[in-house]
Amino acid sequence: MSELPPNGNSDQPDPLDSFDEIIAAETDRDPDLAVIEAGSRTLRTLGGPPESGVPTRPADPEVDKALREVEAELATRWGETKLEPSVSRIAALMDVLGEPQRAYPSIHITGTNGKTSTARMVEALLGAFDLRTGRYTSPHVQSITERVSLDGAPVSAERFVETYHDVKPYVEMVDAAQEYRLSFFEVLTGMAYAAFADAPVDVAVVEVGMGGSWDATNVIDGDVAVVTPIDLDHTDRLGGTPAEIAVEKGGIIKTGATVILAQQPVDAAQVLLKKAVEVDATVAREGLEFGVVARQVAVGGQLVTLRGVGGEYPEVYLPLHGPYQAHNAAVALAAVEAFFGVGAQRPEPLDIDTVRKAFASVSAPGRMEVVRRSPTVVLDAAHNPAGAHATTEAVREAFDFSRLIGVVGASGDKNVRGLLEAYEPIFAEVVITQNTSHRAMGADELAAIAVEVFGEERVQVEPRLPDALEAAITLAEEEGEFAGGGVLVTGSVITVGEARLLLGKG
Repeated sequence: MSELPPNGNSDQPDPLDSFDEIIAAETDRDPDLAVIEAGSRTLRTLGGPPESGVPTRPADPEVDKALREVEAELATRWGETKLEPSVSRIAALMDVLGEPQRAYPSIHITGTNGKTSTARMVEALLGAFDLRTGRYTSPHVQSITERVSLDGAPVSAERFVETYHDVKPYVEMVDAAQEYRLSFFEVLTGMAYAAFADAPVDVAVVEVGMGGSWDATNVIDGDVAVVTPIDLDHTDRLGGTPAEIAVEKGGIIKTGATVILAQQPVDAAQVLLKKAVEVDATVAREGLEFGVVARQVAVGGQLVTLRGVGGEYPEVYLPLHGPYQAHNAAVALAAVEAFFGVGAQRPEPLDIDTVRKAFASVSAPGRMEVVRRSPTVVLDAAHNPAGAHATTEAVREAFDFSRLIGVVGASGDKNVRGLLEAYEPIFAEVVITQNTSHRAMGADELAAIAVEVFGEERVQVEPRLPDALEAAITLAEEEGEFAGGGVLVTGSVITVGEARLLLGKG
């Protein structure tokens, strides 16, 4: 049976009935924040306790109020999709803050897909070797506080609010002196760098927001620069070919750094290698200096043997699904080896037991994440064709679904046709919906493209995400209790985050 409340139950009020009312009542707030809180209040009882790594709203009303005020102030700034390609504003903020990003070494991660998962793996490895870590990633799945982590966990709401108020006077100084105010992402980046210096951390793991050269994070000089696989995304800002995109992403490669390159398209690899030569950086390439030696599917994930720059690491359990996660693990391992000087200053590999312990602890919310059973519901934040192809491969390998129903809500600035075409072979039917972001493609517009890809008989439209989830679960249950029907929710990080709340995870 579905974990969502049945319709027509006269004994208990249906929490879905009040979902729209709660959102509409909060017209003075950012709609993305309103819908997430509405889902939390109306459907919180549907699942178990929240999982680590994805914080809920603060229990203390005063703290919750303070966090809302910070969120509201940040929402008045340029969003993450409105950019003026320059690091001048963030550099000015770092200057008045006393250059906090210089207080610790860093590992800088760019690429098209796999950045957040790789960052989480790097963080887990460094933490297992008793280093205090700071991690900065984006976007968040459910809570803005997820973006800034210390010691492997998101900062508390109290600390997030405190950090904001610490940097706010300096932000206002920079705003007054610049042509444009600091953006949402630039302020968050400044907060993260300040929080890491204040902690203090031993090493920062920093994920690029978009591109590299002019990304706000690029005021650090990463000792290790990581480039995950490059594909076509944000082509209006980064370029229309992998080579053009690689020019922007190669901007994080600094003089004397070590560069860890995941497998790349040939033209992108050429650009990145040329940049490394220009700045006298050392390069380690997946498939040559490091890589995946062997892998096999295991319960809840996979068992892999990795080859690092310092030697082999056999029988490493990774509790994540999909070949691409094994490749992310190889990249993360090589990055940490490089940070510790393995293969250069020290010949011996990292301690295998510590490596195994670290990888076994990795989680990746919203990335091939199973959030319920019978029928199985999987969340995956793939939002471009390359990510969708990787998810399709992972689903086929990790699950034996007799009938898989897709729930897709995508952003209007993405290649949604390519996304849907990647999923067409594995979806028996698809329920088209939309999330609450202003960037969301309308359900009717997305459905028109889906009909061209899947055929009208395989497409159902439910503009409200709660209705889409209910419809998909009902379709999956038609296979019967033991038949192996499943649901995959995908298309956008925001869609996944809202679905995660609706299904009781957080």
